[in-house]
Amino acid sequence: MADSSVGAHRPSAIDDPWTPPSFVIPHERPKVRIKADLLPAISVLSTAGLLGIPLGWLWSRMAPPQRVRVVSAAPGDQPIPLELESWHRFDDLAIYGLLTLGLGIVIGAVVWLLRERRGPVVLLAAAGGATLAAWLGTQMGSAFANSRYEITGAPALGAVLEQAPVLETSWVLLTAPLGTVLVYGLLAAWNGRDDLGRRLG
Repeated sequence: MADSSVGAHRPSAIDDPWTPPSFVIPHERPKVRIKADLLPAISVLSTAGLLGIPLGWLWSRMAPPQRVRVVSAAPGDQPIPLELESWHRFDDLAIYGLLTLGLGIVIGAVVWLLRERRGPVVLLAAAGGATLAAWLGTQMGSAFANSRYEITGAPALGAVLEQAPVLETSWVLLTAPLGTVLVYGLLAAWNGRDDLGRRLG
C-alpha cells in the first residue's frame, strides 16, 4: 500500500507566489520628555527635601549621646570622654546612614509609582531631593540634638555630662541618593519597557 503522505507538504509563502509579503512596522522609540516632566520634577525635589526635617528629629532621638567627665575648670579645657563612650561617634554616623538609606529607598519606590512621569528627569529630581533631605537632616538633627542635651549651668569639677551626638563627615549624604537610584533602577530594569509603562493604555 502506497504511503499517502509521500509528496504531501504544507503550503508556504514560497509555494504561493500570490501571498503578500509580511512587513514589520517599526515603532518610534519613546523620547525623554523634559518640559512635561519639569514641573512634577520640581515638586518631587521639594517634597522629598522637606523629609529632612522629620529625619533630623528622628536621628536626634535615636543617636546616643557621648558621656564625658569634667576634669578641669579652665575655659579652654574640654571634658574627657568616659571609657568606650567615644565609640558613640561611629554609632551616631551609622544610625544616620541607615536612616538616610531607608529614606532614599522609600523615595525611589514612591516616585516610581508616579507612572505617567517615569523617566530620567523625575529620577534626577528624586535623587536631588534625597540629597537635599539628607543635608537638611544633618542641620536640623544637630539643632534638635543640641537643644535636647543643652547644658544650662556651669558644670562642677568631676561631673559627668552628656554631649549631643554629632556627624563628623559629609560622606553620609551619599547614602540617600544611592538608595533612591538603586531602587528606581532595579524597578526600571524589572519593568523592561521602552517607555517604562508611562502609557496607561
